[in-house]
Amino acid sequence: MKRIAVLTSGGDAPGMNAAVRGVVRTADALGVHTLGVEFGYRGLIKDRMRELDARAVSGIIQLGGTILGTARSEEFRTPEGRARAAANLKARGVDGLVVIGGDGSFHGAQALSDEHGIACVGIPGTIDNDLGGSDFTLGFDTAVNVALEAIDRIRDTASSHERLFFVEVMGRRAGWLALYAGLAGGASALLAALLAARRAARRQLLVVGDVLPPVAEVLGREGRAVGPAHAGAQMEREGPAVLDLDLLQDVGLELEVPVEADQPGVTINRHHARILA
Repeated sequence: MKRIAVLTSGGDAPGMNAAVRGVVRTADALGVHTLGVEFGYRGLIKDRMRELDARAVSGIIQLGGTILGTARSEEFRTPEGRARAAANLKARGVDGLVVIGGDGSFHGAQALSDEHGIACVGIPGTIDNDLGGSDFTLGFDTAVNVALEAIDRIRDTASSHERLFFVEVMGRRAGWLALYAGLAGGASALLAALLAARRAARRQLLVVGDVLPPVAEVLGREGRAVGPAHAGAQMEREGPAVLDLDLLQDVGLELEVPVEADQPGVTINRHHARILA
């Protein structure tokens, strides 16, 4: 491969910038040029790409969000939209595409590969931790730590006022964020995907995953004092925590395998503390 492109897609996750940095610096070391695609698959369709080198990605490892921008694209869901995206990549001489994102982003990469022969490598980046093959996705550890900070700050108030506090976290259709934050934060009950709830004790915390309004309504009818607390959007905006940064450095090194071998259609995952491509 002589030229690759990298994009971030879907919801932003802590560590996406560090992942972009790892991709660019690894490609530089291999003598491969890198194009950064702005605003995900929408940028592919609109041909919004810019050259990236080691200097362009310096000083971004600690930043939350993504310097490339991210967006969802309805047009990319159509065969015509994907054809335009593939044509733009081929016109710029791009040999492979690195996609940093979650489940929807990976489905898009799979479609590009199947329909137009674009060599794609996926890096799982989502706070939901809902991608198979990887113990932890980029951003998950940071999101759990943000939720724990919120729980620690709420606990004293909950105890002082003898109130039951909900801490609502994100997680889409997966319950990993609620599970990890609830267990580590000492919640008296959890409501998350695939988990059964039990009645919470007074002056305690109950962590829920994307289901707060209906649960609060039920407990309100029971005459219970309910205090909601949202730890949602902050999870995505934070800079990456140590585990995510450590994971990203390993991911960058492992990227050499598919790039040097011209090996498309792989994802780079962490499994049992090992990075696998």
